[in-house]
This record gives sequence, C-alpha cells and structure tokens, in this order.
Amino acid sequence: MAFAVIAAYAALAGTAVNLYGTIQAGKAAEDAAKEQARQEKIQAESEELARREELNKQLAAQNAAMAASGVATEGTPASISLESAKTISQSEGMISLSGKLARAQTVRAGKTAKSAAYTKAVGTLLSNSAATANNVNTIKEG
Repeated sequence: MAFAVIAAYAALAGTAVNLYGTIQAGKAAEDAAKEQARQEKIQAESEELARREELNKQLAAQNAAMAASGVATEGTPASISLESAKTISQSEGMISLSGKLARAQTVRAGKTAKSAAYTKAVGTLLSNSAATANNVNTIKEG
C-alpha cells in the first residue's frame, strides 16, 4: 500500500514537471516569435533604406541626363519625374505594409503557441489528476 501511495505522489510530481515544461515551452515560443519579428523589422528597415538610396540615385541620374541633353526640367519631363516618385513611394508603402503584416503574423503565431501550451498544460493536469485520484481511491478501497 505504501508503494501505491508513493507511486501516486510520483505521478503528481511528474504531472507538475510536465506542466512546468509545457508552459515554459509556450513562453519560449512566444518570445522567439517576438524576437523574430524584431529582427525582421530591422532587416526590412535596412532593405528599405537601401532601396530608397538606389532609387534616389536613379532619379538624380535621370534629372542629370535630362539636364545634360538640354531637356528642360519643367513641363512633361517634370511631371514624368513626379509620377516616377509617386510610383516609387506607393511601392515602398506596399512593401512596408507587407512587412508589417508578416511581422504581426509572426507575433500572433507566438501568442497562439503560448496559448496552446497553456491549454495542453491544463488538459494534462486534469487528465493526470483524475487518474491519480482514481488510483488513490483504489488504494484506499484495497
């Protein structure tokens, strides 16, 4: 009978360790997702800066080429340059929005992993508690 009681307590201890591990894994998944999103944001900002620098060089080269060829930088050439700048700005806005949405999805995935870990922990607790209670009742009856 003493062995059965010890086994029941060992089962409870095992359940507690399992719960702790599951919860910590969920927290770690959430933290990893947040860090990944932070790294993606830094990378996106760096890439955006590089794209803007390249596009500014291209616009400057277009203006210099027009000026060197004697084309006035007013009227149609100016409106073409303005439209190019607008298109570039819209493109950058879409790229930025896409990156923000991807980072938000990564953070949501981390939160979901954490929530799933808590749910799994509660399920394990309930399942193991019921089994342990049944074993204790069997010991008392026997």
